[in-house]
Amino acid sequence: MTKIINPLTSNNQIGKKGEQIAIDYLVAKGYKIIKRNFYFGKVGEIDIIAENDNEIVFFEVKIQNTNAFGDARFWITPSKQKKIRKTAEGFLFVFKPKFASYRFDAIIINTQVNPPLIEHIENAF
Repeated sequence: MTKIINPLTSNNQIGKKGEQIAIDYLVAKGYKIIKRNFYFGKVGEIDIIAENDNEIVFFEVKIQNTNAFGDARFWITPSKQKKIRKTAEGFLFVFKPKFASYRFDAIIINTQVNPPLIEHIENAF
């Protein structure tokens, strides 16, 4: 069982723990993890890149450990989406994966409860 995240933990540590929760969830659902924290120059980062049913899936992971900033689903702004798309284009250019299609999903993890609640939003943007 994954432990609840301490709200006093640094943002970087929270992000890493959240990504591991997401990876554990995805592997249990049959996804094959291809890359974690893929950076393409200064364009941006993709938290998780996975494969499922001959489709490549680019994941943005958001951790909600407080309600102070609203619902985490709204944190993936149009500007953030654009950066993720550009970074995905970089991944596809560099690695030239042989998949039928690709999509962008979001994983929202609410760590205010134990065990954390995981929401997987397919085709999030």
